[in-house]
Amino acid sequence: MTQQPICTTCPYCGTGCGVLASIDGAVGLKVKGDPDHPANFGRLCSKGSALGETIIPDGRLHTPQINGQPASWDAALDMVADAFSTTIAKHGPDSVAFYVSGQLLTEDYYVANKLMKGYIGSANIDTNSRLCMASTVAGQKRAFGTDTVPGTYEDLELADLVVLTGSNLAWCHPVLYQRIVAAKAARPSMKVVVIDPRRTATCDLADMHLALKPGTDVALFNHLLNQINDLGAVDAQFVSAHVSGFADALDVASATDGSVTGLTDSELAAFAALWIGTEKTVTVFSQGINQSDHGADKVNAILNCHLATGRIGKPGCGPFSVTGQPNAMGGREVGGLANMLAAHLDIENATHRDAVQTFWSSPTMAKHQGLKAVDMFQAISEGKIKALWVMCTNPVVSLPDADAVKSAIAGCDFVAVSDLSATTDTAVLADVVLPATGWGEKDGTVTNSDRTISRQRALMSPTGQSRHDWEIISDVARRMGYEGFDYETPAQIFREHAQLSGVAANQGKDFDISGLAGISDADFEALQPTRWPVRANGAKSDRFFADGGFFTPTKRANMLPVLQPAPKEQPAALPYRLNTGRIRDQWHTMTRTALAPRLNQHYGEPFLELHPEDALALGLRPADLALVESLYGTTILRVLVTDRVAPGSVFAPIHWTGETSSAGRVSVLVPPSTDPTSGQPDSKAAPVAIKPYAAEWYGFAACETDFTPSTEYWAKARSTTGWRVELADKSAPDDWQEYARALFGINDAQISSVTDPARNIARVALHKSGKLIAALYAASTPVSVSRNFASELIGTDGHGALAGQAGANQPDPGATVCACFNVGVNTILSAIESDKLMSVDAIGQALSAGTNCGSCKPELAAILNSALSRAAAE
Repeated sequence: MTQQPICTTCPYCGTGCGVLASIDGAVGLKVKGDPDHPANFGRLCSKGSALGETIIPDGRLHTPQINGQPASWDAALDMVADAFSTTIAKHGPDSVAFYVSGQLLTEDYYVANKLMKGYIGSANIDTNSRLCMASTVAGQKRAFGTDTVPGTYEDLELADLVVLTGSNLAWCHPVLYQRIVAAKAARPSMKVVVIDPRRTATCDLADMHLALKPGTDVALFNHLLNQINDLGAVDAQFVSAHVSGFADALDVASATDGSVTGLTDSELAAFAALWIGTEKTVTVFSQGINQSDHGADKVNAILNCHLATGRIGKPGCGPFSVTGQPNAMGGREVGGLANMLAAHLDIENATHRDAVQTFWSSPTMAKHQGLKAVDMFQAISEGKIKALWVMCTNPVVSLPDADAVKSAIAGCDFVAVSDLSATTDTAVLADVVLPATGWGEKDGTVTNSDRTISRQRALMSPTGQSRHDWEIISDVARRMGYEGFDYETPAQIFREHAQLSGVAANQGKDFDISGLAGISDADFEALQPTRWPVRANGAKSDRFFADGGFFTPTKRANMLPVLQPAPKEQPAALPYRLNTGRIRDQWHTMTRTALAPRLNQHYGEPFLELHPEDALALGLRPADLALVESLYGTTILRVLVTDRVAPGSVFAPIHWTGETSSAGRVSVLVPPSTDPTSGQPDSKAAPVAIKPYAAEWYGFAACETDFTPSTEYWAKARSTTGWRVELADKSAPDDWQEYARALFGINDAQISSVTDPARNIARVALHKSGKLIAALYAASTPVSVSRNFASELIGTDGHGALAGQAGANQPDPGATVCACFNVGVNTILSAIESDKLMSVDAIGQALSAGTNCGSCKPELAAILNSALSRAAAE
């Protein structure tokens, strides 16, 4: 029996896509895009499309744990409350901290912020949003007086020019990318510029790709500002009426040498001419701008250009920050950052503090900003913070200098973790682990990148004894003796949040949803996507600042003089610059996406993009393993040789953890350097050294059950039939059959094998009851075996297992290209040849590949072009 679809919101990026989800007794959870949601109009990316595969019981924590053992809720909550109360009594409120997450719902976030700032009396609550959008918050507050996103998603389609800077939108916000693709197809005169040192999938759409030197964004936009002035494009009326600081900003910009970007004079001139000559211009920016030790200045360099031209808050033009997490915006609205108060109020403003304390009727109020994420964990390592509560995030994997973070948490006097699992890299270090509800069970609201509030609705009952985060926090608060936490529903918390926004509006702030302060439980349940502000008088507005009205004391925007920092020389011992980021089908630390087999097929292990010149100099070939070292840690990554990166620059994804790989936590390489204004870490410029990992043997294994190898290198992923694992080590076993039994933990299976000791080649198949249950392939070089074919043989009779390749009558789809429809490269090549396909659209019509989220279209185009080139040469 299938339930009626429930309208909810995707839990991944800040796009905030609407999802229609229903429980089907035959197939489990069915999901599709909500055609009526204004963020996505029915589109979903590969991750959103696979949400149904992630709602499984595997790995879920069912009961609280104390010191790794099951415990009652009363015992666990009493322990948390007592630890925090005792620590505060002995060492003061700043001796405790919360580290929370942009994946919490607004109601969870609100209660956590209220407890820490208004009752404990410390601002030591920060969020993993510090790692992705803090520089935007700082830049927008400096320019606008508040953390305000001026525009809307519709502006992406109304623009005549979309500039994407520091944003691989095709992979990181695929639905927004597809909205631009559709707009450009409907209006071919629309132009797209991509500014990125790396050639990404997003460049497939670009009319102009500016591959500037890493970290020179300020110089580029300062050059643009100077050209805006020289070519007479300043909106003098707007600047005169609504902007301060123009002359100082221009003085600095005019002294900036655009050549430091590494772009040619013609490239700089073409970009300036296009930007200046196109009134309807939207500049979209994301992590490539934010994740920098001068990210706030990068943001202000962009804002300066829009303010100087008055291109802000009007249909089809303005600066636009796209957020990385589903509720990064909601967390900013409730004051989830250590330097903010709820409702965009300022923690260091006594009037604002008094207003919030009065509203909460709270016993105290934090009087100064707390420790930002990197500083917080440094304080933990120094013993200044003695009790820590981590909620819905995995800092041992995601924070820079991650090994030091791990040591800090391990040495902290008391650590509580609220999460879905007790096996994350962070949860295994905790004294108490509290089972929290996850997507599909949670109930509340999130806010996306264009200020649209959407409902996340429960589809099913909580797993085991798991509870909502707001319930857990409220219960601890009551146990600590605090009143004001008698919440019974998320609607009750939302109403309080909305009421407080009215207090902020009276203080001259932008965030105002006081028009929803009287929402009933029934209306909250039925709440449709709603963009703020929603004022008490019913007034709404889609955009900010077209006619001024900034939130500074003068009501004028501030243009800031921002300097391009001098280039940093790479240390001789660490000659490569590491850029980190996301890949198409994975999300953050993979606690959800790794559960979906099809999301593990595109890239199944951590990797390093390396330019061919660098690979040659280092003696590294495609598929070799590289040992990557910085001053802070070491990883082992699979080599992907590509000219997508420039010589001297390398790229690695952030997603792999200690659960999914032996040495793939890339954040161990990243230094803990931060932007002095925003506190955001620089995750794009880690100096590293690279050398071959001297493996004696490489391996690939597939098994119906999970296992963790003892090899120095391993990386594992779910497959449709069980698990697949990449292996390597510096010493080879003497007996491959015995090694295979030990590797898989299987002693009662029949074994067949083919070995060649002279070449260190071995292939071992394990059968039970006539079915293949595991297989191991080993060689002295990276193993040549069809991974998907070998994995799909598990659970069958295993015919062809020792060959590791499909026979003539066994089609091998090859490596997955389209995760939405699970279409492999061999299937695509076969269709191109047999059906004479001549376009990406034709591939989509034949195989469906690329017809959902579209993020694989650049790869489809590359496969098609290569196939057509080979055919023409024959």
